[in-house]
Amino acid sequence: MGLGRRLYDGDTRFRFMRVWKRAAVASALVILVGLASLGIRGLNLGIDFEGGVSWELPSGGVGVEEIRDGIEDLGLGDATIQTLTAGGEERVRVRAETDATADDAAVSDRLAEITGSSRDDVSFNEVGPSWGQEITDKAVRALVVFLVLITVYVSLRFEFKMALAILVGLLHDLLVTVGVYSVSGLEVTPATVVSILTILGYSIYDGIVVFDKVDENTRLVSSTKGITYSDMMDLSLNQTLMRSLNTTIVAVIPIASLLIIGSLVLGATTLQEFAFALLVGLLSGAYSSLFIASPLLAVLKEREPRYADVRRRITARTGARTPAPADPVDVVDEPTAAASPTGTTTTTTTTPRPTGVIPPRPRKKRR
Repeated sequence: MGLGRRLYDGDTRFRFMRVWKRAAVASALVILVGLASLGIRGLNLGIDFEGGVSWELPSGGVGVEEIRDGIEDLGLGDATIQTLTAGGEERVRVRAETDATADDAAVSDRLAEITGSSRDDVSFNEVGPSWGQEITDKAVRALVVFLVLITVYVSLRFEFKMALAILVGLLHDLLVTVGVYSVSGLEVTPATVVSILTILGYSIYDGIVVFDKVDENTRLVSSTKGITYSDMMDLSLNQTLMRSLNTTIVAVIPIASLLIIGSLVLGATTLQEFAFALLVGLLSGAYSSLFIASPLLAVLKEREPRYADVRRRITARTGARTPAPADPVDVVDEPTAAASPTGTTTTTTTTPRPTGVIPPRPRKKRR
């Protein structure tokens, strides 16, 4: 049977619990790189978060250093100058703090003169620092409320340890996304915040799908069946793997279209800010639900006396180390039914054949 068919039937034998430690180390390295970049470079926060003034216009083929030299005497201070590509046209964006002493109209005229553009081609935007702080506070409050509601829901629907595992997965996805933005230097805008909240929703969906199957399969954990909690977790992950992949692929295709066609071809920078965070977060969420959240739940549950005792009993019965948590598990709950030639279904059982030796008949005594 091919891999595609086995994925569709949930009959794969991928050993997730065997590689979770290596996956955790890989995630830790990625997060550490992101945190180091965050501490050194920080985030490229947009004007909506920091406040300030900005001008944007066609570059006219003029470089960043030439523009900086041309506006140096206007009192913009340490202005940030970026080149952007929108709709196949190269544009330049100049950002400065709100306390800059430059005259807005004078800067617009000078930029138009340097680039050879019309004064009407220059777009000006100003955001006060209080507005930027308000946007930041609302984003943080929305994230906190979101996490609290998810914790309450998962704890009531399943249990607190499942909620804790999902929260760790969400924190993983959040740190990976923030780290990627810090390393890449992409601008963080309100659209980025909206996309981060969206990917957290996708990550939670993946986790709940897996944990619902785990909750259903918990009854299989038994020393008599030789199934530990980690074995059951592997079984559940393989059974839900196709659904998780379908969810991720179906979501990634339109997001990739937004990123490639919307931002790179049509030049809609807002779509790029929204789609890139979504793409990173979706891929990270699919990874964390399989290799971070679910294995963490298995580790936490196997510390409980009930499941620790199951593992000890299996070890004692086999007289060796407990089988690896990721070993394939085949569970049969009912006897196999076979169809008779008449169309009715009969249950077949195998009766052991006697293995004793029949003694020889005694000889007759001679008279």
